[in-house]
Amino acid sequence: MSNQAMKTLLIIDVQNDFCSGGALEVPGGDQVVPVINELIEKFDHVIQTQDWHPEGHSSFASSHKNKEPFETIKVDYGEQILWPDHCVQGSRGAEFHPELNTHKTEVIIRKGFRKAIDSYSTFYENDQQTKTGLAGYLNNRGITELYTCGLATDFCVKWSVIDGLKEGFTVHVIEDAIKGIDIDGSVNAALDEMKSAGAGFIASGRL
Repeated sequence: MSNQAMKTLLIIDVQNDFCSGGALEVPGGDQVVPVINELIEKFDHVIQTQDWHPEGHSSFASSHKNKEPFETIKVDYGEQILWPDHCVQGSRGAEFHPELNTHKTEVIIRKGFRKAIDSYSTFYENDQQTKTGLAGYLNNRGITELYTCGLATDFCVKWSVIDGLKEGFTVHVIEDAIKGIDIDGSVNAALDEMKSAGAGFIASGRL
């Protein structure tokens, strides 16, 4: 197998609730879809991740009395931002963006389906102990290099990139195929964190 064939596109959480009109809309989230659709044809392996929360998930502000979205609480694994209800299992909001081309997707990694633990990273839930199974899948396939894209830059993309690097993978971020929520400068902070951790950045046109 050629080195090019070992390169894999990891599409993170391009779901209706993170796009225009969604419950947790990422500004400009829809703009990544046509870029990703063009990228898909350049990769032999494509993996998608999907936020997949049960109703009443512990990360939802509605699950906590007198709490509002974007407030924070302390939980066993640290600080947790509370979110609007989003990506509820089986809902339209949890579905992939209707214009996203999924025909080459080989596996979908679902995360956040444990009611008591939120999950940003596509490798670990937020307790940094519970594995999603992605690393094992990649290792079994002999995949060593990931090109990441999707939503949101400052949460699920950032933690996926950092954890992927910790797991020993070569990780690139496709800089024009990501969008962030941006809470108090969190996008720029996330970009700095990913660079400091060793991620490479590349424009889609260079692939």
